[in-house]
Amino acid sequence: MSKRNSQAAKSAARERIRAQQEAERKREKRKRSLIVGVSVVAVLAIAGGVGYAVMQSNKPGHWEAAKDEKLVKPANSTGTDGTTVVIGKDSAKKTLKVYEDPRCPVCASFEQTVGPTVEKDLKDGKYKIQFIGASFLDRNLTGEGSKNALSALGAALNVSDQAFLDYKKAMFSKENHPSETEDKFKDDAVLTKIANQVPELKKSKTFAKDVKNGTYDRWALEMSKKFDDNKDGVDGTPSFVMDGKKLTGSDKKNAPSTVEEYKTAIDAALKG
Repeated sequence: MSKRNSQAAKSAARERIRAQQEAERKREKRKRSLIVGVSVVAVLAIAGGVGYAVMQSNKPGHWEAAKDEKLVKPANSTGTDGTTVVIGKDSAKKTLKVYEDPRCPVCASFEQTVGPTVEKDLKDGKYKIQFIGASFLDRNLTGEGSKNALSALGAALNVSDQAFLDYKKAMFSKENHPSETEDKFKDDAVLTKIANQVPELKKSKTFAKDVKNGTYDRWALEMSKKFDDNKDGVDGTPSFVMDGKKLTGSDKKNAPSTVEEYKTAIDAALKG
């Protein structure tokens, strides 16, 4: 091989090596750029996820948001916020205020024991009842069953006075009322199932829809506020007040718990 050819071969070899090295540098550069790009996307995704989580955690809960919803007043209610619920014959001269929390086990016991007596008194026109609903057990025990049940009672009241009373009775019945630590009334399906035991609600075209849509959620909050702000000194349920005086049982402290105690207390209140 001539000297010239040898030099040319060496030059060509060096050029091939240089080209290979340049190609390798470009591949490494592209690889690093890809890694950086993926890392940036990952960081942005994580940041976005954290940001979304923070945003979600800062969103108000359903019942907090319900405070700003449009107030829909049930039919058969009166007052500025539709929270005056008075049921009974117009001829009845006196009104008994009935304070109840849907999750309250003592309210359920009263309904099961004394409820038929109150129902008969209403039919006989001895007095009217004014219902004031509470949801303090949601605060004390955590949950939302009291508020949700109040909303459903609003939907029942919108159907009729009697539907309201029948639904409340079914809600407090032994077979339907849960332990106060079980927040079953937060489930619309549970409330609708109970309502199916009330013929007037079962055939209603609007009741189930109003429960599902939370039509009376804001009303339930207003009713709860009415309990919280009451001027009768009531801070627990059940409580019964007539002419500004609480009805009590034989212990002179708590609400009547038997038919006999209730009859004694209500007769005295009607005479007073």
